[in-house]
Amino acid sequence: MTAAPPDKETDPGMTTRTRLVRTLRTAATVLLPLALAMSAAGTVQAAVPAPASGAARTLPADVRNACAAVPAGQARCLAQIRTDVSGGLGVRGPRAAAGAADTALPDGYGPADLRSAYDLPATGGADQTVALVDAYDDPTAEADLAVYRATYGLPACTTGNGCFRKVDQDGAASPLPQSAGTSGWATETALDLDMVSAACPQCHILLVEADEPTEQDLAHAVDSAAALGATEVSNSYGATEHNGDAAIAGSYSHPGVAVVASSGDSGYGVPSAPAVYPGVVAVGGTSLTPADNARGWQETAWIGAGSGCSAWFAKPAWQQDTDCPGRTVADVSAVADPQTGLAVYNTTGATAGWLVVGGTSASSPFIAGVIALAGNPSAFPDASRFYSAEAAPGLNDVVAGSNGNCAGDYLCTGAEGYDGPTGNGTPNGLSAF
Repeated sequence: MTAAPPDKETDPGMTTRTRLVRTLRTAATVLLPLALAMSAAGTVQAAVPAPASGAARTLPADVRNACAAVPAGQARCLAQIRTDVSGGLGVRGPRAAAGAADTALPDGYGPADLRSAYDLPATGGADQTVALVDAYDDPTAEADLAVYRATYGLPACTTGNGCFRKVDQDGAASPLPQSAGTSGWATETALDLDMVSAACPQCHILLVEADEPTEQDLAHAVDSAAALGATEVSNSYGATEHNGDAAIAGSYSHPGVAVVASSGDSGYGVPSAPAVYPGVVAVGGTSLTPADNARGWQETAWIGAGSGCSAWFAKPAWQQDTDCPGRTVADVSAVADPQTGLAVYNTTGATAGWLVVGGTSASSPFIAGVIALAGNPSAFPDASRFYSAEAAPGLNDVVAGSNGNCAGDYLCTGAEGYDGPTGNGTPNGLSAF
């Protein structure tokens, strides 16, 4: 499945920047095994040199991060909110451009759009429980979810009918953490709930709320989700990969449970944890727009989708790309671009009502829902299934777009076969899942 990039070493037009990128990768090939060995002994002082990814990505003027930057040791939620579209009903953006006639629905893509784009059935997954791990308490989570599902004609998912359950990081119904308030985590929680609902309307949903967005609290919440019987666990947050991640990675690997995580929203560079962990399905992001083709849709790599080459985790045997000596992010992908974003309903926080939200925070819970819809979580102790020849027909290969500057390499450029921003592609029905 893996498409190796063209060899640029003999290209007389190769730029100085290209030579630098290739030199750094060569250095990484030599240094990574040493770094991994030293990491096991707890003596690593410095990571493999980071890829040359250019300046930090600047958000478009009409997009903002739901959650602010965080200190070391904490993870940031990865939802991104459109600031020019909120609060009303109607059709603007991609669906309007495609001539959508239904003006009674909120702005942004809804469940029917996503089922159409990814050729998904409307039923399935009734025996699955998708856990969503977030920080702080969203006090209006169940009520807001009810509005979203009623708006799109999805079956009710409530505490009363046994579909919805909310617990703290220990798995208890109380005491719940402090309210998310204006931190942005309530928007993240609403996005997670709505995307699982869009992908798998019949799935049960378990919301596990960590006390704080520390790496330890979030990892503990994942352990609790697995202990409570979750079949899929989605994690829409991330922190820059660092020494010490190996001590946390075990919490993101549970037999029979598919654990997925957002690849990050900062484009090509140092990978995001927990997406980089070996037992996690790393979910990248695309821009999704209607098209006049057989599928009816087209996708390109989203400029913000996280991708990169691990300096701390060895390349798994099932990952065969050639320019990264460590674990490469991402594995699979779905829509994430807030410019082609998703309709979300949330009433806790600084902005209340209908929002258009994106980020790989959207693609992670959506992919968790697709895995649940297929009903085969035990096939995902890691992401190896997506790298098999059998999975290829069930994935839309994304061959255009870029998320940074890597001299045109597949690590930051949509390409035939595997590429960093979109992995092996997006769902094309359920056969790959």
